[in-house]
Amino acid sequence: MSRPGLSGRSVRIRRRAAAARRWLERRALSLTALATAVVLAIMLYLPVGIVFVDAVVDDGGATLAVFREILTDPFYVGALADVFAEPLAVGTHLESLAGWLAGVSISVSVERPLPSVSLPVPWPRLETPGVRTGLFGFTAYQATLSTVASVALGLPAAYVLATYEFRGRRTLRSLTILPFVLPGIMVAVGFYAMFGRTGTLNGLLGLVGLGPYPFIEWNPLAIVIVAHAFYNAPLVARVTVAAWESVDARTVETARSLGASPRRAFRDVVVPQLLPAVLTGALLTFIFTFMTFPIVLALGGLRLATVEVWIYDRVRRLAYSEAAALAVLETILSLGLTYVYLRYESAQSGLARRAADTSREPLVPDLRTALSPRRLAILGYGVVALLVFVGPMASLVVGSVTDGNGLTTRHYAFLLERQLEGASYQTLPWVAIRNSLGFGVATLAVAVPMGVVVSVVTVRAGWGGAIVDTLAMLPLAVSGVVFGIGLLQGLVFGIPLPGGWRFQVTGAVAIVAAHAVAAYPFVTRNVSPLLATLDPAMVESARALGATRYRALRDVALPLVASGIVAGAAFAFAISIGEFSSTVILASGSQTYTMPVAVERYLGRRPGPAIAMGTVLLVVTAASFVVVDRVGGRFEQ
Repeated sequence: MSRPGLSGRSVRIRRRAAAARRWLERRALSLTALATAVVLAIMLYLPVGIVFVDAVVDDGGATLAVFREILTDPFYVGALADVFAEPLAVGTHLESLAGWLAGVSISVSVERPLPSVSLPVPWPRLETPGVRTGLFGFTAYQATLSTVASVALGLPAAYVLATYEFRGRRTLRSLTILPFVLPGIMVAVGFYAMFGRTGTLNGLLGLVGLGPYPFIEWNPLAIVIVAHAFYNAPLVARVTVAAWESVDARTVETARSLGASPRRAFRDVVVPQLLPAVLTGALLTFIFTFMTFPIVLALGGLRLATVEVWIYDRVRRLAYSEAAALAVLETILSLGLTYVYLRYESAQSGLARRAADTSREPLVPDLRTALSPRRLAILGYGVVALLVFVGPMASLVVGSVTDGNGLTTRHYAFLLERQLEGASYQTLPWVAIRNSLGFGVATLAVAVPMGVVVSVVTVRAGWGGAIVDTLAMLPLAVSGVVFGIGLLQGLVFGIPLPGGWRFQVTGAVAIVAAHAVAAYPFVTRNVSPLLATLDPAMVESARALGATRYRALRDVALPLVASGIVAGAAFAFAISIGEFSSTVILASGSQTYTMPVAVERYLGRRPGPAIAMGTVLLVVTAASFVVVDRVGGRFEQ
């Protein structure tokens, strides 16, 4: 007699479960968007807001005095100081501008007044007599040079990867993201190991009786620009290679059949299709290098101070109000650049791209064609790429197995001894590797859904999508130093709450959340263009045929944007593995440090083991990227 009752209860349970599933399906996007907003509010807007409040509050009252002092000081804004000091004196400013334009000329080697000290720095630039660029002007100047260098080095790599087939091409494409994982201090060490007086380059020149040459001392700005290109040229290549692969070869053949020369066909057919991707990479590079910090601090110091380096110096000198005001101005400029980038990307999102053409010609089909001018040019670029990209990393590897007396394994032996002796030491290599990989996987689990949700919301938001997108892209516009200061003053120290409570976030949860906040914009930027070109009718047709929301998402929508998700996931994993600023602040206790933090801890006391740990970081992450890209490639197919 109990069976009918049990059967009825089972039916009711099943109905309730089905109703719950339908409710979750209808509100899945809203709930995920709410969770994303909560994470961003706590881990992004709250820390940044704390820094911004410090800039406008003094002794409990609101003030803009610090901003006025900065904007009227030629040290910070150069010739614009007079404009900010007397904004209504338009006639005087126009006369000064006319005189300035009359004296502008191009010079190759000049004595340029830097923000903090004047040094003779030979470099092609505009000579502007009587006009100082100031701290912000110099920051924009070095960012422009870095962007030009990054594009110049990134485009040939994109051309080779998109056009030619050769052994290891897929692996090489996977490794183009590798520079993103190296902490800035390790890149600086690598460049010193490569270009220093006793570095690898001088060692090679010594074999033919040349050198040693003080490359870094000769022109530290040039080394900084090359180091920025080391970081950002792979980004330009990765963004551009997809556009190059999607160029319709039939349009080029049509132009050739109509009598256009190869150069004319490339200029009139290929370049317009590549230009959006190139400008996207250039804009991102300018934003990143405008907020540059570790490379300039390590290779140039205050001699080449950018806004970010000067903020760091002000914090060290306990001038928090000035540092916060500079951070606000820098963030406003960065947000403006980010908005321009997003608007440009939005304007280009309607240009649908066809599927990539996988037919590529062999890079070296035979000896005769191997000596053609085009392949000789590729060979020359390969030499430059070896010098700029492989050289610093190879110098790190060489430095990990050498000392002043030749080859040695004692640096790795030191790491092994630390690991075997265990608890008696605070920094253990295996714990750092385990934490880095664990945080990287956890960051993927958080950042990828966040990035996809932000993409969906911005695409569906209509006219308000640009505003939502700009606010969501705040991590691209906020520097690591500003973010770190906010984390320290807010989440690490804790925020007092009513009732004697204190809101504090530290440890592994905080680290993963901070990494996800830094990484999800790259997922969004890779997914949004594909999502914007997705035909809604395809999803609606699947729903009309009986597919659930989840089934339509899984079987129709996701496969069409899979390439963007995979690319974004690779960036997210890379950023998590190499993140240092927020990790070193949030890592509490002795079990939440990562490989970059371990490198920093070793570097202060034992440079050899630090370089060995950096080499381990390089190897582990390189292998991880190849796995992520290969697995992602199968998923895309």
